[in-house]
Amino acid sequence: MARFKKIKKIGLPILIVLLIAAIFLFWPINTDRTLIKADAKLAEGKAAFLSKKDTSNTSEKKPNIIILLADDLGKYDISLYGGKSTPTPQIDALAASGVTFTEGYVSSSICSPSRAGLLTGRYQERFGHEFQPGDRYPKNNLEYYAFKYLINTDSWRLNPKIEYPSDASIATQGLPQSEITFADLAKRKGYSTAIIGKWHLGHNKGFFPLDRGFDYHYGFYQAFSLFAPEDDNPDIINHHHKDFTDKVIWGNGRVGIGQIRRDTTIIKEKAYLTEKFAEEAEAFIDKNKTKPFLLYIPFNAPHTPFQVRKKYYDRFPNVKDENKRVYFAMISALDDVIGRIRAKVKKEGLEENTLIIFASDNGGANYTFATTNAPLKGGKFSHFEGGINVPFALSWKGKIKPNTVYKTPVSSLDIFSTIATAIHSDLPKDRVYDGVDLISTVNNNKEAHKNLYWRSGDAKAIRSGDWKLIISGKTYEKWLYNLASDKSEKTDLAQKNPSKVKELQTALQNWEKGLVKPLWPNLMHYEFDFGTQKYFVDL
Repeated sequence: MARFKKIKKIGLPILIVLLIAAIFLFWPINTDRTLIKADAKLAEGKAAFLSKKDTSNTSEKKPNIIILLADDLGKYDISLYGGKSTPTPQIDALAASGVTFTEGYVSSSICSPSRAGLLTGRYQERFGHEFQPGDRYPKNNLEYYAFKYLINTDSWRLNPKIEYPSDASIATQGLPQSEITFADLAKRKGYSTAIIGKWHLGHNKGFFPLDRGFDYHYGFYQAFSLFAPEDDNPDIINHHHKDFTDKVIWGNGRVGIGQIRRDTTIIKEKAYLTEKFAEEAEAFIDKNKTKPFLLYIPFNAPHTPFQVRKKYYDRFPNVKDENKRVYFAMISALDDVIGRIRAKVKKEGLEENTLIIFASDNGGANYTFATTNAPLKGGKFSHFEGGINVPFALSWKGKIKPNTVYKTPVSSLDIFSTIATAIHSDLPKDRVYDGVDLISTVNNNKEAHKNLYWRSGDAKAIRSGDWKLIISGKTYEKWLYNLASDKSEKTDLAQKNPSKVKELQTALQNWEKGLVKPLWPNLMHYEFDFGTQKYFVDL
C-alpha cells in the first residue's frame, strides 16, 4: 500500500505536467478573423470605368492578343540568351520575328505577386498583394513547433508566430477585387477572353478567373498541379525531389484547388498538361478566329513536380543527371507547344493582326538543383538578377521589325500597358499605372523606365540605370552593384559609393510612400547562403 502511495505521489505531478503540455500543444493559435475587403474607392472607380462607354478610337482594327507565360523558367535555361542546356528553337523564332529584351524584369521574384503585377500593370505592392496567398496556416502550437523544429524545411524558415488568418479570412485572399485586369479591358472592348493554365490569384467566389474578365478558363487555381496523373503510365517520367515542398506538391497536385477545371467544372484530365494547354489554345483560336480575342496562357512548366513525356526525355540521352534531364525535357516540351500555338496563328492567317508576348513569371528555382541561373546570381525568391531578370520577347508582324534587340530595362508591368494601347483602350484616372507601351518604346528606342523597384517585406531592391541596390530582409544589409560591368553581382560597391547607396535608398523610400501594407501575412522566409554573404527574403 505504501509503495502504491509513493508511485501515486510521483505520478500525479508528471500527469499534471503532461496534461499542461498537451493543453499547450493543442491550444488553438489565436486567429485573425478580419476579412480582407477591396479598397472601396478603387472598387467604385473600377465599376464606374467598366460600365462606362469606351470613347477611345474604335475605328481601327482590333488586334488579337496572346500572352505566353512560363513558370520558373530561368533566362539561361533557354538558347535565346545563349543557354547551352536546352535548345529552344520555337522561343528563339518567336523572338527573332520581333524583339528580344535583354533586360526584361518581373515585378516580383515569386509566382502570385508577379502575376498580380502582370495582370494589372501596377506594382502589386500598391494594392497589398505583396506575399503569396496562404492556403493554410498552423492551427495550434503542436503544428507550429513541429514545423519549426522537427521538419527539415531546407532553406525555408518559419517566421515568428503571429495571429494567423482564420479560414474565413484566408478565403478573402487573392487579387483584390478593386483591381482591373487586362482581360477586363479587353472584354470591355468586345473581345473574347480566355485563360488556359495556372491562375494562383485566389480560389474563392469573386476571385475566380471567370470573375476577373475571362470568359473561359481551363486549368487550375493552385500554385501547382500534376502534369499528368502519377500512375504506371510508361509514357510519363516522374522525378521526385527530396525537399519538403516536393512532397506537398506530389501529395496535393490534383486535390482541391490543384484539380483541373473547365470553367468551374472539375475535369479528370489524363493528358500531359503542357500539351493539353496547347490543344485548348488551338481550339479557342479556332472558335474565335473571326473576331478579336485575348488569350492568356500561363503554363506551369517547368515548375515542379518534375514530370515529362518520354518522347521529350529521350531528346537528352547524354544528360546523366536524371534531375536535369527531366527538367530540360520539360522545357523542350514547352518550346514545342509554343511553336504549335504560333503555327495555328499563322495557319489561320492571323499573324499580322496578333500581338504575341512571351515571358517567365520569375527566375529559375535553383532549390531544385536542376538550374543555377548562372551567370546570374541567386534565383526564384531573390532580388538578385537570377530571381527577377527573365526571358522576355514580343512579336507582332508589321508592327515590330524582326531581329530587334532592346537592351535597356523593361518590366512585366509593361505588358498591361502594351495591351491597353494595342486594343485602343482608355484607362481610369483613379489609380497609378506603372507600365509603358512596349511597341512605341521599342520602335522609337525610348527609355522605358528610369527606375525599377522590388519589395517583399523587409527585402527590397532598386535598379536605376546600371546601378542596383539590394537590401536583405532580417539583417537589413545593403549591397550595391554596377550591372554594366558586373551582371553576376560579384563585387559589392556599397562601401566605396555611400552617396549612391543613399541616393537609391531615398528613391526606394519615395516609391514606398505610394504603397500599402500587405493584405495578408507571410508564413515563411527563404535564406540564401552565398558563403560569405547571407540574404533573407519573405515569401
